[in-house]
Amino acid sequence: MQTRRQALKTSAVVAGLLGSTGLFPQFAFAAYNTGAFQAKGVQEALKALGAGAPVESTDVAITAPDIAENGAVVPIAVSTGLAGVKSMLIMVEKNPATLTAMFHMTDSVESAFSARVKMGQSSDVYAVAIMGDGKVLFAKKEVKVTLGGCGG
Repeated sequence: MQTRRQALKTSAVVAGLLGSTGLFPQFAFAAYNTGAFQAKGVQEALKALGAGAPVESTDVAITAPDIAENGAVVPIAVSTGLAGVKSMLIMVEKNPATLTAMFHMTDSVESAFSARVKMGQSSDVYAVAIMGDGKVLFAKKEVKVTLGGCGG
């Protein structure tokens, strides 16, 4: 019979071995870009990601409320039907950190995501598609916030 202490020790050894061989799920942390998530504007965040100049496109869609009664939980959905999308971003222009969500994908993943974001004040919200060929396409929508969510 194995004691609790022995089970914990065995689990720690197995986790260490998996981590050292690369078999432990680490991919969630590999895509984090500190500079992009700390950027204070749309252009600064895109520059930190190595992306080019964005071009407005009807092929990128954003769904958000016209008025958000509570800025702490604003539902945002972004999508595109284009092939070759490398990343989809949700950006809130007037937030302390503009980039609020980043989704990496391949062609086998449908480019449609939703999230609940915090908004401290009324702002333009951007859906950005970064293409595999380097093009950056976006759609934007103004969302008016009646009760702030970022410390407001």
